[in-house]
Amino acid sequence: MSDLFNKEAVEEVKENKTRWKDKVLQAEQEAGKEFKTLSGIPVKPMYTPEDTAGLDYLRDLGFPGEAPFIRGVHPTMY
Repeated sequence: MSDLFNKEAVEEVKENKTRWKDKVLQAEQEAGKEFKTLSGIPVKPMYTPEDTAGLDYLRDLGFPGEAPFIRGVHPTMY
């Protein structure tokens, strides 16, 4: 497995994210909104390296046109 991000950097982002998230949650509550996709899937207000810290590039993401097809079924994306 090959990590995409430096573990210390991920920890630093994680610590600062808590501070930021407190402000965002307050604003969301005041607005009465929850962000979702058109399919109704909840979306976080922000994604960071923490969300992909355990990602193995070849296994979990891969190249366009190759399994697991996360980046599209065609190599050219069309």
